[in-house]
Amino acid sequence: MNADSPLIQLEVSESNTRLDTWLANELPDLSRARIQKLISQSCVKVNDDICTSKNIKLKPSDRIEITIPDSTPLELQPQSIPLDVLYEDEHLIIINKQAGLVVHPAAGHADGTLVNALLAHCHNLAGIGGVQRPGIVHRLDKDTTGAMVVAKTDLAFQHLQNQLKDKTARREYLGVVYGSPREDSGRIDEPIGRHLGDRIKMAVIPESKGGRPSVTHWRVEERFGNYTLMHFQLETGRTHQIRVHIAHLGHPIVGDPIYSSGRSVGVNLSGQALHAWRLTLEHPLSGETIEAIAPIPSELAKLIDIFRRRHHS
Repeated sequence: MNADSPLIQLEVSESNTRLDTWLANELPDLSRARIQKLISQSCVKVNDDICTSKNIKLKPSDRIEITIPDSTPLELQPQSIPLDVLYEDEHLIIINKQAGLVVHPAAGHADGTLVNALLAHCHNLAGIGGVQRPGIVHRLDKDTTGAMVVAKTDLAFQHLQNQLKDKTARREYLGVVYGSPREDSGRIDEPIGRHLGDRIKMAVIPESKGGRPSVTHWRVEERFGNYTLMHFQLETGRTHQIRVHIAHLGHPIVGDPIYSSGRSVGVNLSGQALHAWRLTLEHPLSGETIEAIAPIPSELAKLIDIFRRRHHS
């Protein structure tokens, strides 16, 4: 059965099953969340009557009719922007995002975004998970490079979001920071929210003032005197999380225009020295483990090499 059909007609053969549960089993191409939305939008009829309750119990011989509305047309235009693809199949794509590329349109960035590039690369992305951010499961900051997964189907979108929420997906970063932490590893558990005085910034904020629980694991990879190469693993995924947490620890990311402004390293950088190095997740359909490694960009590799040579000279 094609879940993109404008009208789907089904007959129930079992009893005492919740409507949304039954539909999720019958229509595996649609996520449970999408089905519940269709029910709430009066797109589902039970025995010719519109049903807006996902909780009703079905009986044998009940007739179900579902109207799948056309996807809301995207205002976004496909744009031919080169993508560095680390992995791709019909369900998802993992790209190595370059520095300077905004993930989705926002104020000041109407086009030229990763979403515009993806719409040109993947021809069936419209409407997956949201009109303005189709397929976007998680984000990377504009100047953060590295591995990022995008869903191509509703089912993959839901599955990948759940992996991030349940902390089964593993997101590992490499970054160069100012200074040298006393310990070799640690865990930062501090809530993050919008900065109370500067709306552009995020900050460590008490939960009572809007901060959300945020956890970052870190360890030292290599020390270069006044600079350190660090490995980070995200347990949560707040905006600017690594940048805020490590600056809170007193060791902001080198080149960070917001959290380490005013500091200079004598090397020209196009953005902060932070790279989403490895992404490990479960394939939404096969259940196999996918591990995507984004090679360290040349600018970051050059920075590490300069610090290494300075330290050993």
